[in-house]
Amino acid sequence: QVYLVESGGGLVQSGGSLRLSCRTSGINFSISRMAWYRQAPGKQRDLVAVISNDGSTNYTDSAKGRFTISRDNARATVYLQMKSLKLEDAAAYYCRTAWKSLNCWGRGTQVTVSS
Repeated sequence: QVYLVESGGGLVQSGGSLRLSCRTSGINFSISRMAWYRQAPGKQRDLVAVISNDGSTNYTDSAKGRFTISRDNARATVYLQMKSLKLEDAAAYYCRTAWKSLNCWGRGTQVTVSS
């Protein structure tokens, strides 16, 4: 069974930082491409950042320069370091991977940004 469990969300002031974690099990993490998405209330779920198995990364424009995605293969965990958080970054954050033709999602972790 595949599990993706996000953690690290919370309430932070605008300009603050948070580090999200996504611990996985049931997949061969070291060969898996991992991604972070986010979804604000009433909006679609959008891609934030992707990290390939070779460590190469891609970010959406909203995340570039402020967010850093990284991975720890020994811990089968992917991270999203977020800094300079803005009100518009408030959302539920989800990690995602594809494994054996399955689209696998975690349950998400909530990020709330206050002014």
